[in-house]
Amino acid sequence: MASLLQGSCSSTRPAGHSMGVSLDGGTSGSISFSSQLHNLSFKSFERRCHVQRLRMGTLVRAESISKQVEVDLSLSPRVNSVKPSRTVAITDHATALVQAGVPVIRLAAGEPDFDTPTVISEAGINAIREGYTRYTPNAGTMELRTAICHKLNEENGLTYTPDQILVSNGAKQSCLQAVLAVCSPGDEHVVIIPAPFYVSYPEMARLADATPVILPTLISNNFLLEPEVLKSTINEKSRLLILCSPSNPTGSVYPKKLLEEIANIVAKHPRLLVISDEIYEHIIYAPAIHTSFASLPGMWDRTLTVNGFSKTFAMTGWRLGYLAGPKHFVAACGKIQSQATSGASSISQKAGVTALGLGCCGGEVVSMMVKAFEERRNFLAESFRELGGVKISEPQGAFYLFLDFSSYYGAEAEGYGIIKDSESLCKYLLDKAQVALVPGSAFGDDKCIRISYAASMSTLQTAMERIKGAIVHLKAAVPN
Repeated sequence: MASLLQGSCSSTRPAGHSMGVSLDGGTSGSISFSSQLHNLSFKSFERRCHVQRLRMGTLVRAESISKQVEVDLSLSPRVNSVKPSRTVAITDHATALVQAGVPVIRLAAGEPDFDTPTVISEAGINAIREGYTRYTPNAGTMELRTAICHKLNEENGLTYTPDQILVSNGAKQSCLQAVLAVCSPGDEHVVIIPAPFYVSYPEMARLADATPVILPTLISNNFLLEPEVLKSTINEKSRLLILCSPSNPTGSVYPKKLLEEIANIVAKHPRLLVISDEIYEHIIYAPAIHTSFASLPGMWDRTLTVNGFSKTFAMTGWRLGYLAGPKHFVAACGKIQSQATSGASSISQKAGVTALGLGCCGGEVVSMMVKAFEERRNFLAESFRELGGVKISEPQGAFYLFLDFSSYYGAEAEGYGIIKDSESLCKYLLDKAQVALVPGSAFGDDKCIRISYAASMSTLQTAMERIKGAIVHLKAAVPN
C-alpha cells in the first residue's frame, strides 16, 4: 500500500522540479521536502495526493470485494428430506387469490368455520384482563392437566395423573415431539403409517431421521388398515404405528373390533409403540363410536394419545393440544418442548379449562356443530353420487370427503389439456371452477381428492354447482 501511495504522489510532480518524497520504512511514512518546494504549490500537491488516496481506497475495496467468500447456502439433509405441507400451500395460494379479488371458494383447510364458543372466548379475555399473561410450567398448568385427566377418565376410560400429561402448542407439536422422542436415525426405527394419511406424519418421521413405511388401504374397505397387511409389515425394526381415528383425510372411524385385532398384533412386538391421534374424536356421526386405542387390553403402556382443542371446540388459532402416556415417554417429550417452545399460551390454557368444563363431549355447543357437519356431509355425498364416475366412502367422522376421481384421469379439458392425476384435476378445478381442493397425492393416494365441508351450506352448494359445471366440460376418458 505504501508503494502505491509513493508512486501515485511522485507521479504528480511537475517536470523539471526536484522534490523529495520519502515513504520508506526508516522514516515511518514521514514525508520530507527539498528546498525547491517553493516552485510547487503545496495546496495543489495536497489535492493531487488526496485524489490518489481516494483511488487507492477504491482499488483496495474492489480487491476486498473480489476476494469475498460466498455465503454457504446449503441446508441440512434432514430439512432437505422434508416436503412442505401441501394443505398449507394450497390454502395460502387460495387465500392470496381471494385477496387479489378472485372469488375462490376455499375447501382445502382443515379448520371449522364456526367461531370459538363465546364462553370459551370470554375465558381467554378474562385471563388477559386478570393479568394471567405470564409463562406457565413447561408441561402446562396444573389446572388444565387435571381437567384433561378428568376428561380422559370420563370420556375415554383412561386413567392418567397430571405428570403423565404434556400440554403443547397444538396436536401437531405433540405428534412431532412423540416421534422425535422415541425414534433414532436410520433404518433402525421404522414408522408405520396407513395411507391415506395426514400430510405431516411421513415428514415427522423424516425429521427424526426415521423411515416412514406406508401401508395402502382400499376405498372399498373404507380406507381402514387391514390387520394382515400390518402383520406382514412389522419386523424387528418397527418402532411406531400411527393411527388417526376419526381420520384426516378420509373421515373413517376404526371400529373397536378392528382396533382389538390391531392391538393383538402390536402386543406381540415389544419395541412397537402406537401414536393414537384422536383430535377429531367428538366430530363423529352415529352409529359410529370412538374408541381410544390406549383403552384396549395391554395398550396403555405403549400408547401415546394425542388430542387437542382445535377441531372439537373450533379453537384452531388458540394453538392448544396435549399428549397423554406413560411418564417415561411424556417426560422425554417435555424435554424437547422445554428447549423448543416451552409451555403453551397461558391465555389459551385458561380457555381450554373452560372448554373441558362444557360437559361430556363438549356439551350442547359441540353437538350443534356436529349436527351441522353431518348435514353438510349428507348433502355433498348425495351430490357427488349424482355426478357419476366418483367413488365414495361416506365418512363417519371429521369433516372431509375423500373421493376417488380416477375415472376422470385421461380425460381432456378444452384449453387445459389432459387430466393426468389428482394434482392436475385440482389445478383444473381451481382454474375452471375457482374451488380450492387438495390432491390425494398429498395424503398418499393419488386416485382421490379431499374436500373439506367445514364451510356453510350455502358455500358448499355454490361450490358444488361450480364443480359440476367444470366436470361436465371434461371429455369422456377412454373406457377401460
